[in-house]
Order: sequence, then C-alpha cells, then structure tokens
Amino acid sequence: MNNAKIFGISGWSGSGKTTLIEKLLPLFRARGLVVSLVKHTHHGFDIDKPGKDSWRFREAGAQEVLLAGAQRWALMHELRETPQPALADLLVHLAPCDLVIVEGFKSAELPKIEVHRPALGKPFFHEAFPAVVALASDAPLDTGLPLLDLNDPPAIATWILNHVGLA
Repeated sequence: MNNAKIFGISGWSGSGKTTLIEKLLPLFRARGLVVSLVKHTHHGFDIDKPGKDSWRFREAGAQEVLLAGAQRWALMHELRETPQPALADLLVHLAPCDLVIVEGFKSAELPKIEVHRPALGKPFFHEAFPAVVALASDAPLDTGLPLLDLNDPPAIATWILNHVGLA
C-alpha cells in the first residue's frame, strides 16, 4: 500500500457506522479520491456459497482462493489455526489509494470518529480509546471532543478530509 491516509469510524452495533460510511464514500469519490475500506467483524462471515467451486476448494484445505472475473477479483484467506491479523498486517494487502476508511477496530491507534446514538443506551468508549478525535451523533452531547451531526454526511466528510490533510 502507498502512503494513503487512514481514518476510522467506530461505534456500538446499531449506531449507524455502516450507513454513515455508505453516505461518505460517494462524497469522497466526488472529490476525485480513490477510497478503500477495511471492516472488522466480531462474527464469523463467509462471502462464498456452500457448494460453489471456491467454497469446495477452501473446505478441501486451500489456504487462499482467488476469484477473478470481468468486474472484480477477490482473495479469500483462511486463517485456520493462526491468530487474527492486526490492522497493519491487513492494510499491506490494499492497492494504492488516497484514503482508507476503517470500520470497527476501535482500539487501533488511528484517528477515528465514534458514532454515538444516546437512544441505544450504550456508554461512550472514547474515554478508553484516546485515538477517538471526534463524535458523530444524532443528538446533542456533553463532550470535550468535536461533535459532528450524524445527519450531515457532507460536513462529516469535509471534517475528515481536513483532519487527514486531503481537503
């Protein structure tokens, strides 16, 4: 990977992280930026369908299966008994880009926004993770961090680009 700027979006499940990112991506692209994304999940996931050739190859023991087609390619890597890689180890697999948005990885040492909805009844987590540089919420909050309006993605996009030096 090149010298892409890296910025995180973290928050409790159901806080709106994915929805926010989904709204930010076209705004970044409209500014001519090439953007990649890394998403962390605590749950097992599979992008393959049981019975398909690639699934059968993984089930048979292949460590990596690369699918290639006219519109995209995807590399699946089975961890088997190895530990989950750190974010830095994952980032090296990305092609050069201008900006990498990281969803999740709240303890990673990278600047991030905490998405917080008081209606969820969850506590803040930024006090335990000093890399949180701002909050995005749908309600007024009493915090010493910059507070961004979760319902104003263009303003959040501008704030992020200013913060990482891409404005």
